[in-house]
Amino acid sequence: MSATDTTDSDPFDAIVDAPFDSALSERYLVYALSTITARSLPDLRDGLKPVHRRLLWAMRQLRLNPDSAFKKSARVVGDVIGKYHPHGDASVYDAMVRLAQDFALRYPLVEGQGNFGNVDGDNAAAYRYTEARLTKTAMRLMAGLDEGTVEFIPTYNGEEQEPEIFPGLFPNLLANGASGIAVGMATNIPSHNVAEVIDATLELIDNPHVEHARLMELMPGPDFATGGVLAESAEAISNAYETGRGSLRVRGRFFAEEADSADDREAGLERQKGGGYQLVISEIPYQVAKGKLIEQIAQAIADKKLPILEDVRDESDEKIRIVLVPKSRNVDPDLLKEGLYKLTDLETRFGLNMNVLDASRTPMVMGLKELLSNWITSQIEILQRRSQHRLDQIAGRLELVEGYIIAFLNLDRVIEIIRTEDEPKPVMMAEFKLTDRQAEAILNMRLRSLRKLEEMQLRQEKDDLLAEREELEKLLGSPARQRTRLKRDLKALQKEYGLDTDLGARRTLIAEPAAATEFSMDAMIEKEPVTVILSQKGWIRGAKGHLPLDQEFKYKEGDGPAFLLHAQTTDKLLLVADNGRFFTLGADKLPGARGFGEPVRNTLDIETEADIAALIVSDPKGKLLLASSTGKGFQAPMSDLVSETRKGKQVVNVGKDGKLVVVRRIEPDHDHVAVVGDNRKLVVFHLDELKELSRGQGVKLQGYRDGGLADATTFKLEDGLSWTMGGKGDRTRTETEIWQWKVARGGAGRLPPQGFPRDNKFG
Repeated sequence: MSATDTTDSDPFDAIVDAPFDSALSERYLVYALSTITARSLPDLRDGLKPVHRRLLWAMRQLRLNPDSAFKKSARVVGDVIGKYHPHGDASVYDAMVRLAQDFALRYPLVEGQGNFGNVDGDNAAAYRYTEARLTKTAMRLMAGLDEGTVEFIPTYNGEEQEPEIFPGLFPNLLANGASGIAVGMATNIPSHNVAEVIDATLELIDNPHVEHARLMELMPGPDFATGGVLAESAEAISNAYETGRGSLRVRGRFFAEEADSADDREAGLERQKGGGYQLVISEIPYQVAKGKLIEQIAQAIADKKLPILEDVRDESDEKIRIVLVPKSRNVDPDLLKEGLYKLTDLETRFGLNMNVLDASRTPMVMGLKELLSNWITSQIEILQRRSQHRLDQIAGRLELVEGYIIAFLNLDRVIEIIRTEDEPKPVMMAEFKLTDRQAEAILNMRLRSLRKLEEMQLRQEKDDLLAEREELEKLLGSPARQRTRLKRDLKALQKEYGLDTDLGARRTLIAEPAAATEFSMDAMIEKEPVTVILSQKGWIRGAKGHLPLDQEFKYKEGDGPAFLLHAQTTDKLLLVADNGRFFTLGADKLPGARGFGEPVRNTLDIETEADIAALIVSDPKGKLLLASSTGKGFQAPMSDLVSETRKGKQVVNVGKDGKLVVVRRIEPDHDHVAVVGDNRKLVVFHLDELKELSRGQGVKLQGYRDGGLADATTFKLEDGLSWTMGGKGDRTRTETEIWQWKVARGGAGRLPPQGFPRDNKFG
C-alpha cells in the first residue's frame, strides 16, 4: 500500500454498525465460554484445569522429575507464562503453590522446597526464593505422554506443542478434587481416597449396571487432606453423590486429655476421671486457616459467647494441637463442643458440586456413577491409542529388522554392490525387493554390526515383535481384554496407594453426628483476655481481647505508646515507678479502650517527679530481677510485691540520686545474671549469688569508677546470652561462650562480645 493510500483511507470505514445489546451479548458469550472451558472447570479425564496441566507439562519439559534436583519456581513460572499460559505470573505461581501444599491437595503433584505457605493461612514466599520439582503422583498422571495416547495441540502462539489432557491412570479428579468459579456456573469437588476410588471403579468395570448404593459402600465419601470428621448420615452423603450436588458438614477432630497430662489418649470427648481435663483439637476442617480458627475461638471468649471456656492455646508444631481449657472440670464437653461448632469454623459446610468438562469439553454436573463411567471410557480409549501406537512402532521396526536379515543372508553380494555401484541404493532395492527405508537402514549400518551374533539377535527380536503384535491385535479386537488390562493396571496402582500406606491411609473419619446438645449461656467464672495499653504520659486503658501488639493505637496529641501487653481480667498488674515503688492494678478494673483511657495517677498516688519504669503481669509463682542505676539489686518474689493501696509499696531503695532501671521477669530455668554498665563493661555471675528479698537496697552487682548500671538480665548459661540486634525486626544474637565473662558478683567486668549493642541494652 502506498503512502497516499494510507493517508486517504478513512478509519471510520472499519466501523461496523450493530445494535449494542447484540454486540455485547456475542462478545460476552465468547468470554463466558472461554472461562468455562479453558480456565475454571476441570476435565474429568485428568481432573486438571489448563493452568495446572501447563504447569506440570512445563516442569516435565524442564526434567524436574522426583529424582532430579529442584529448580527455582521463578524458572517454572517463566516457562509457563512465556510458552503456554499467557496470564499473570502471580496467578500461575499461586496455582503452583496449591499443587505443592499437602494441606490443600490430598495427593500433592508438586514437591516444594522452601516456604510454600502453611495451614495457619500464611502465604508462600516469592517465587524467586522457592524451588520445586514433580512428585511421583504427578509422573503417574503424565505417564504415557510419549506413547501416542493423547492429542497434542499448538500453544497460544503456535511455537510449541502441549498435550490436550494427561493420559495417566491416576484418578486425579476424585483423588485431589477441584474448585473453580466460571461464568454462570461453578465446581466444587472434594478429594477422595485413591484406594476407595479404585475399588468403586473396579466394581463398575465388572458390572456396568451396578447400583449407586454399592458404589457408596466402596467409596463412602470424601477424604480431606486435613482430615477432620464428616458429620453426615450415609443417606445424606449418598444423595449428594447420586445427583452431583449437596452440602456436607465437616468438623474438626477432638480428643480429651487430663489437664496435667501430656499423654494424648483417643478418648473422644469423655471427661477424664479424677481431675480436670482439656480438649485438644488435632484436626481442623478442610480449607480453614488454623490462625483464623484460633482467633475466632479467642473472640468468642472475649465477647462472652463462650463463658464455659477459659483459654485457648496453640501448641502446634508439624501436627495441629490447639488446646482448649474449660473454666471448670464440671463443664459438659458436649456442651462446649456444640458451642464451638456454632460460633467458629470448627464446623463448616462443603458444597458438593461435581460440575466437570466431559470428553467433548461440555460442562455437565455428574453423579458418581456417571463420572466414573466417563473416566473408564476415557481410559479405555487411551489404552487403545497406546496399543495402536505401539503396533505402528512394531510395524516400522519389523520392516527394518526384515531388511537387516536380508542383508545378513546376502552379505557378500550387498558389500559387492556397495563397493562397485555408484548408486547402490536402487540396485539393492531392485535385486532384493527392499523398501526405501530398508535400503537406507542397510547403507547406514555400522561395520561392527556385521557379526554372526547380530543376526541371531535380529531373528529373536523379530520373533518377539511378532508375538507382541499378535497380543496387541488381540487386545484391540477384544473389549473384554481391554477391561481386563485396565483392571490389572488399576490393581497395581492401588497397591501403591493402599490404605495401609502412609500416603494412602484414610484421614477423614465418616461418622453420623450424635444428637446435638442444646447450647446455653450458663453463668461461669469469667476470665477474659485484655490488651493493656499504657501511654508515655501515663494514660491507661484495657482493650477487649488480645489485639496484635504491633498495631497502631490512638493516643492524645503529643503522646505515644510506652507499655503494651496481654493479660486476663483475673490478672493483677504490677506498675513500677523508677523511684522503686510498686503499685497494683486489677486488669478487670481498667477503663475501656474506646477513648484514650484515664490517667493512671488518678487511681494511684505516684509521685509527680517519678516516671513509670515497668508494667508487668503478676505471677504468684514468679520472680523479678530488680536493679538500680547505682549497681545494686536483688531478686524478689512477685507474690510479695502486690499492694492493695493507692500509695503502693516501696520495694527498692534506690538511694538519693539513683533510679530503678531494671525490672525483668526471671525464667524458671535461668541460672546466671549478666550486668552491663554505662562504661560498657560486662560481668556475669551465678544467680545464687543474688539475694532474694521482699524489699531493700540489694547487693552490689558490679563495681564502677564512674557512671552506673545500664542494664541487667538473667539467662541460662548453657544456652548462652542473647541480645536484641538493631534495625527492623526482632532479630537477636546469642553468644554461647559467655563463660569467659563469668566472675564473682561485684566485679568490674570487661568489654562485652563483639556486636553488643552500642546503647548497652540487652533488649
